[in-house]
Amino acid sequence: MAPPNVRGSSANRKAQLSVFTGYLVAAAGAAIGAALLIISLWQPQALAGLRSMASDATSSVGQAGASARTGGKSFFDAIAGYYRAGSKNADLEQEMQIARVKVAEAEALKRENLRLKATLGLHESDARPVALARLIGSTSSSARRFAYLSAGSADGVQREMPVVSPMGLVGRVLEAGAHSSRVMLLTDSESMVPVRRAKDDVVAFAEGRADGSLRLRLINLGINPIKRGDVFVTSGAGGLFRPNVAVAVAEVITKDGAIARVLSNPAATDYVAVEPVWQPEAVRMLKVQPASGKERE
Repeated sequence: MAPPNVRGSSANRKAQLSVFTGYLVAAAGAAIGAALLIISLWQPQALAGLRSMASDATSSVGQAGASARTGGKSFFDAIAGYYRAGSKNADLEQEMQIARVKVAEAEALKRENLRLKATLGLHESDARPVALARLIGSTSSSARRFAYLSAGSADGVQREMPVVSPMGLVGRVLEAGAHSSRVMLLTDSESMVPVRRAKDDVVAFAEGRADGSLRLRLINLGINPIKRGDVFVTSGAGGLFRPNVAVAVAEVITKDGAIARVLSNPAATDYVAVEPVWQPEAVRMLKVQPASGKERE
């Protein structure tokens, strides 16, 4: 008869012991769970400390997980923003260029409105303008200085009519077409305007010079009373220009007067007003007198 297998019996005993231990642990766990359930139902506050401790123990893990989620989201957002940055920058640059253009247009409209308001303010003067028009061109370097006006005989413009801007006298109409006119500027070498000093009755003639300035020649020779910075206006003599229209400011004093700068610069003037001749009868008499003198001869 073969001897019993000692190794097999010991293995069975260990397996039985492991199963028994598992049952004991399960029973103990169930008992502990039941006890905790009973305590939580009977006195809910008794386990508050344990719950707090468990929450504190797991809070760091929760924070780490939340930080990881936030960091991951920011990382992916940064990557997406990097790839979208090129198109966004291009869109922003285009918007900036459009905005600059709009600002420039608004500034130009603002200045245009100011010029128009200043020109329309000429209606408040004693002489009602015949026409309001725009200077569409002018000569810049010549002994003869002319400008061209966007109004003509169809608008009531006639020869010899004064042309003024908000800054003062510009010149007079030399030729009038149907819808445009040629203006002789104050700085033309053939231009001569009777003027006086604005603060008193020092009278002179303002003659055009080839360099674009005016020469003020005193009528009464003697001690020159003109000072640098004196403003001269039309005197009304001759009947062509109405009095007290600004003409020039003295800059260089000479023996018989001064060299003056024109106040109404045609190059910086857009809109002008064409005024009627101040005293047509006086102008007509001045034109007739030389002819009658020749007839007497």
